[in-house]
Amino acid sequence: MKKIKKKNILVILGGNSKEREVSLNSGKACFQAIRKLGYKAKLFDPANFFLNEIDSSKVDLIFNALHGEFGEDGVAQSFFEYLRIPYTHSGVISSMNAMDKEVSKKIFLENKILTPNSFAIEKPNFKKKNLINKLVTKHQLTFPIVVKPTNEGSSIGVKICKNLKSLNLETKNLFKKYDNLIFEKFIGGQEVQVAVMNGKGLGAIELIPSRKFYDYKAKYYKSAKTTHVMPANISKKKHKEVLKIAEKAHKALECRGVTRSDFKFFKNKFYLLEINTQPGMTDLSLVPEIARYSGMNFDKLVEEIILDASLNK
Repeated sequence: MKKIKKKNILVILGGNSKEREVSLNSGKACFQAIRKLGYKAKLFDPANFFLNEIDSSKVDLIFNALHGEFGEDGVAQSFFEYLRIPYTHSGVISSMNAMDKEVSKKIFLENKILTPNSFAIEKPNFKKKNLINKLVTKHQLTFPIVVKPTNEGSSIGVKICKNLKSLNLETKNLFKKYDNLIFEKFIGGQEVQVAVMNGKGLGAIELIPSRKFYDYKAKYYKSAKTTHVMPANISKKKHKEVLKIAEKAHKALECRGVTRSDFKFFKNKFYLLEINTQPGMTDLSLVPEIARYSGMNFDKLVEEIILDASLNK
């Protein structure tokens, strides 16, 4: 899409997901950049209005700054398609597949992308006697084991369990809030994340959390004191390798615009945990930091995202 100065851009932010606060921060930062770039822009919060209330005659383009449920799982995207307003980031199916950790891991494996061994359980099946123990054995998982919701972002609901007793307890607690959970082998090593823009890897950053792991607080609160190492402390050869894997995952899920892929680097191998189609755009966010190191400031990053906006994706 060609640059469209003085057109009306609607920044959609907030919403009702558990990631509302992050979305508000991302959206406001992008809104300021959009105004600086010379576009006309307004804010729209789906927590206050329904998406189908958007007046398509007054909007030329939607900048999607939503995070979490309804914002990055294909639901909001389906509304944008229905309204026939070009929008940023990935489309309906790509968003839905990326948000569902069980589906995305299957796509990774089909494309020969290494990901931790895992299995998923739906809430009704949890009542079956010794089911978790049987599946842990069947899928050759050893402790520690990570259990998390299949459709949450920002490490919300992630639990690391050291034995079967704690795994059963955490599973029982999570099923009070969620209908589907995924269980995967905990991978140690370095936490490496890669930003991809329009199919091309921008760079890889390493995160060293002071907390137990890179959880919600480690991601979004300065007080958590997570150390960011840019570029990641890996060899040039491995840096090139992880960018290629992230590009491959971006392509395999048919993503658009910007994505962030989360890896663990352990025993000289990269394990892809997940791909995020609506990465954070706050002052602590990783994609802007990676882009800045590659020579792309925040405003330029936002404009690149805008220029990729489209429909039928």
